Amino acid sequence: MKASKGDWVIVHGRLAGEPTRRALILDVHGRDGEPPYVVQWDDGHESTYFPASDAVIEQHAPSGSHG
Repeated sequence: MKASKGDWVIVHGRLAGEPTRRALILDVHGRDGEPPYVVQWDDGHESTYFPASDAVIEQHAPSGSHG
């Protein structure tokens, strides 16, 4: 899994009814975009995060790009 600062981690619920969580990647501590990531979760708290198989990276679209 590779990510950049400004990307989002999306963690899908493992059980029925469990909500999807989102976290903004504030910093990447691994080599070449690899984990661990410092993230800010949608509830506002920050943590160091190692993604599991239930997580995906949503790439940040560069601002100002007009196809």
